[in-house]
Amino acid sequence: MFKTLKNAFSLPELRRKMLYVVFIVILYRIGATIPVPYVSSDAMSYMLSLSDGSIFQYMSILSGTAFSRATLFALSISPYINASIIMQLLCTAIPALENMAKEEDGRKKVSQITRYVTVGLALITAYGYYTTMRNMGVLTNDGVFAAIVIIACYTAGSCLIMWLGEKINEHGIGNGISIILFTNIVSSIPTLIGTLISYFASGIGGVVIALLTIIIALAMVVFIVFMNNSERRLPVQYAKRVVGRKMYGGQSSTLPLKLNMSGVMPVIFANSILALPSTIGMIANPKEGGFWAGFINLFSYTSWLYVIIFLVRIIFFAYFYIAISFNPIEVANNLKKNGGFIPGIRPGKPTADYITKVLNKVTLMGAFFLSVIAVLPLAANIISGNQLSGVAFAGTSIIIVVGVAVETAREIEAQMTMRHYKGFLE
Repeated sequence: MFKTLKNAFSLPELRRKMLYVVFIVILYRIGATIPVPYVSSDAMSYMLSLSDGSIFQYMSILSGTAFSRATLFALSISPYINASIIMQLLCTAIPALENMAKEEDGRKKVSQITRYVTVGLALITAYGYYTTMRNMGVLTNDGVFAAIVIIACYTAGSCLIMWLGEKINEHGIGNGISIILFTNIVSSIPTLIGTLISYFASGIGGVVIALLTIIIALAMVVFIVFMNNSERRLPVQYAKRVVGRKMYGGQSSTLPLKLNMSGVMPVIFANSILALPSTIGMIANPKEGGFWAGFINLFSYTSWLYVIIFLVRIIFFAYFYIAISFNPIEVANNLKKNGGFIPGIRPGKPTADYITKVLNKVTLMGAFFLSVIAVLPLAANIISGNQLSGVAFAGTSIIIVVGVAVETAREIEAQMTMRHYKGFLE
């Protein structure tokens, strides 16, 4: 792997792309430390430390602690993710948008609409965040002008993150959204290392907990890598044909269907959707002990309802992402045009139906394993009475980190393969 990275870095084009991603990541981390006027970062950090076990902990993880310190990028990439989900759902439900998304100019228009939706969601979320900080008493000035400045700063920060993510897609390597989330989660590793060191220094009990944490984390990493590399291979046979005096075809190949074809996107989408009730709670600020406060608490990650909905959402978005990214009919038609067929299956619609049937089974297994890894730490936290709140989102974090690393490595591998370099393929 290191040899491949070295070879990739020796190529001017790949080196430029990799350095571009590093440059964007550095810019992002700088923005995550810029304070916002009229907000006390220390007071915000202290107040959120008192509410350990709330959804704010998850938001802080996804923002690389920018949320807990109320810096410029506190809203992170969440508004852009939610806007992308909304537009993808609308493209599936509205035929006009679906037809528009199939054309180059139409995709540009859909992307532009997604940006507008992102701005709207960022404004709403920024207002909710401002309301929460005002209720916590962490503002140095709660006047109208200060409110406008604070909301404008967080909205602009969210739009800037969207722009940075799109620039990674255009000029870098990997998915911009995933890489930004990867950066946020990785930025908390020093804190995690400090926690493990404190466990080692606290006695035999702490040493046992630290060792178990390390072993479980390594086992999860190995399992996720294995799952990402697993695939179902459908045999494909190409018929012989004579062109002039030469004979073509007659070869055997396979059609690989990845067990986790959708990558980390189902987990990211499911988390973003489940964060909406907490966002609404920040805006509405329901009375403590009232009906609406209890209703919003049902969607806290310390409730079993959250775990069940989270699991169902991961499975739903796994199928949804496959539906918009993989077309069995198109694959079957391409096989037919090239003289290929699956043994025992007639070309055309029967082949498409067979691929769809197999794909549904593979997707279900991949989504199930993905949801189990993400849900187990949440369930363990609930069973322990919220004593493991620090590891509640460990499964989600590991899935995102490992998944993004594997997907980026695959893209580098593809670039290296096109240039006939050895590395990942060995």
